[in-house]
Amino acid sequence: MLSAANTHDSMLFEPLLDTNPTVRGHHGWAGRPRCRPDKLHADKGYDYRRCRRYLTRRGIKVRIARRGIEGKSRLGRVRWVVERTISWLLRFKRLGLRYDRTERTTLALLTLACTVINVRRLIKIELCDQV
Repeated sequence: MLSAANTHDSMLFEPLLDTNPTVRGHHGWAGRPRCRPDKLHADKGYDYRRCRRYLTRRGIKVRIARRGIEGKSRLGRVRWVVERTISWLLRFKRLGLRYDRTERTTLALLTLACTVINVRRLIKIELCDQV
């Protein structure tokens, strides 16, 4: 989801989770698709009662670092994947500095950046398989 730079992440928490696509189980296509993840990992920016209550209502297990109690290293590998992916996107200068003000342009650039990242990874995998 795109938002203004001065919008706190926790304000978009519920709308973002409501837009999640359905999730298929580990056993392929059997059964009804789920509309929620099993567990959510988040940093201290989401440590609010409102966010925790929402997850509990939806039946999602909570793993949110607590402000003033836990260090940022507690989320470990799971959080690193998110930070790494954001880092890849911010390498594209126009996304990092937000030259473009419209949602339409930013979303198009974001989609293009994701496509470029994935094509580069596929080429790298293909080259490794040939060796």
